[in-house]
Amino acid sequence: MSIHSCVVHDFPLPDREYYAAASDQWDEPTVSKPRRPAPSRIRRGKRRSPLPLLALTGLMLFAAGFLLGRAEAAGTRAAQAAAGAGSGGPVRILAVPGAVRSTGEGEAAAPEEDWALLLVNESHPLPEGFQVPEFTQLVNGHSIDKRAYPALQRMMDACRADGLSPTICSSYRTWEKQEELFENKVQSCLSQAGSREEAEEQAAVWVARPGTSEHQAGLAVDIVDKSYQSLDSGQEETAVQRWLMEHCAEFGFILRYPNDKSGITGIGYEPWHYRYVGEEAAREIMSRGLCLEEYLGVD
Repeated sequence: MSIHSCVVHDFPLPDREYYAAASDQWDEPTVSKPRRPAPSRIRRGKRRSPLPLLALTGLMLFAAGFLLGRAEAAGTRAAQAAAGAGSGGPVRILAVPGAVRSTGEGEAAAPEEDWALLLVNESHPLPEGFQVPEFTQLVNGHSIDKRAYPALQRMMDACRADGLSPTICSSYRTWEKQEELFENKVQSCLSQAGSREEAEEQAAVWVARPGTSEHQAGLAVDIVDKSYQSLDSGQEETAVQRWLMEHCAEFGFILRYPNDKSGITGIGYEPWHYRYVGEEAAREIMSRGLCLEEYLGVD
């Protein structure tokens, strides 16, 4: 197996890999608090004009409406950030209009389908126009489906609490990024392949073809030990990977491409690739030694 570098820059790590800001730290338009006009001096015997009072009343009504709307918005954001609240810069929630999901046959699915069990592989490509409904944007340019973010945060926090240093080196990828990675792998295989088609087949074992990668679905992350950032089989011997393989199911994640399931998944062993499927499915998959295809009963 060839060795690949994660290309993880040595950023100073905060207490958390990424974090949600408290509600009052989210970016919002700054609106200055209306000042109450200073009382004007009224000469005795002259009638007081009603205009200042009307203006003050209007400002007070406007301020009350603004504060009410701000409180409602803050409550929503606080709920989104609850699982990862901490210090530091804010996590942005990015909505994607018109997002669709996949049935696994390249077709859009009904919104009520279980999104966490979306199967993405060579036989079940993402549908044309697929978009992750909402992202949580992480530090260092990474992002993940917003719905999987709280579980990912808890898992990273728990791993760090045990004195380890997990580092995310890949997360959501655009179609263009996946296409670039696949083409790079094809080019590296051409020297040993008899044809372009053969080179693509060899490349697809290690880098999914565009449209068939879980990274494009926003549900997968590649996690490495900060002390060992090479994507090779040696990654499984690191303390971080031993911890993740033992505990990932507690947070709804699975080791997506086990060493003995390549004949089913079509992907080579990747001891760094974790996929969110939800806690119930993750516990069964990991305890029974299954891959996602076996759990779903499809190939």
